[in-house]
Amino acid sequence: MRFEARDLKEYAEPVEAGQLEPGCVYFAVQFLDEEMLVPILEPWVFLGRDLRKGDVHLLYFQSFESHSGGLTLQSATQRDRESFQITSERGIKHIFEYDRALDVLMTCALRRTRSQSKKAT
Repeated sequence: MRFEARDLKEYAEPVEAGQLEPGCVYFAVQFLDEEMLVPILEPWVFLGRDLRKGDVHLLYFQSFESHSGGLTLQSATQRDRESFQITSERGIKHIFEYDRALDVLMTCALRRTRSQSKKAT
């Protein structure tokens, strides 16, 4: 099996707020370490913009697991708080469409290989 070769950019390309579509799945990519060698990938469903009275430029995301389990924003209790992300348009620099999230992970794989090579020498 061979994965299609691709050129990777030196920088990440998160989704732009204007491109988000309600009901679509996006992927949060974050790192547990400063060297960016230990990634976390989480799927999130975009619910929409300004869903509550008084909201101004807020974006609502719900964890894929809770969304597919039938939880809704309206039925959520205080205990379900972690199932949702509510953020400004500036707060989505870690949210990607699938292929761009894959680029981030492949770049991470290259960093990990380089890091392991440095340790071996």
